Parts: sequence; C-alpha cells; structure tokens
Amino acid sequence: MKRRLLWVLAVLALFIVAATLALTQVQMGALPRPGRAEQFVATQIKRFVIHRESRSGVPPPPQDLQASIAQGETGYGTDCSMCHGMDGHTPTDTGRWMYPRAADLTSSSVQAYSDPELFWIIKNGIRFSGMPGFGKVESDEHIWDLVNYIRRLKKGKSGSGSD
Repeated sequence: MKRRLLWVLAVLALFIVAATLALTQVQMGALPRPGRAEQFVATQIKRFVIHRESRSGVPPPPQDLQASIAQGETGYGTDCSMCHGMDGHTPTDTGRWMYPRAADLTSSSVQAYSDPELFWIIKNGIRFSGMPGFGKVESDEHIWDLVNYIRRLKKGKSGSGSD
C-alpha cells in the first residue's frame, strides 16, 4: 500500500513539474509568432471542428454566380478588408498583429476549405481568434456572396470584371 502511494505521489510530482515547465513556455501576447507545434495543433483542431460543424445547416448557394460575386465585392470591402486587406492577401496593421494573424484568403490553406466550410466560418466566426461571426448581421445570401467573392480572389482577381 505504501509503495503504491509513493508511486502515485511520484507520478503526480512529475506531472506538476512538467505542467509548470510547459506553462512557463506559453506565450499569451499576440505579438510573437507562435511555434510550429502550436500552429500545427491549432490548425488541425480548427479544421476538424469546422469540417464537422459545416456538414449540416448550410443553405444552398445563390443561383446567379456573377451577381453574387459583385455583391460579395461590396460586402468584402465593408466586412473583411479591414483585417484581410483589399486584395485578401496583404493584411492591414490590424490583421497583421492580431493572434492568430488574419488569414491570407488567397493561400492554398484557405482555398482548401470547401464552400460550405467557408460559409460556416464567415457565419459563425472562429472562437479564440480575431475572426468574428457575421451570422447576426448578414443574411445567408450575403454570406454566400462573400464566399463566392473569396473564391474569386484565388484567381488573382480583385473585382467582378471579366475572367
């Protein structure tokens, strides 16, 4: 019995020491860049949850894609450009220094999200990040317009002109 108690106390002490060391390494400030391990774990968790949550409850996209893109450009300039920048690639000072940083919307990691996943992100936001949810202030149709416009950014276009 005493041997078991000593074993439990030793494991508990080791856990407390490890936790203390880990906590002293945690950065709470938003200015320093996070380490690769932190970025990897956070990204994997975020992608898993977004994929799971976006599998239901996402309405169908609008039928008129060109009109949606044009409306999305206007909405993007109002709702998104203040962090992501007008081109979706060059964040503003606000977006550059928040944590996590404002995403490069033209990047392969953002463009890899499905349309329903992007819709879910814009509508609900991402907790513990600077990404707000627009579901209380924008209609589902306007959120789809933003998704369609962001897809347009992937092609290097910043407007609704011809392809």
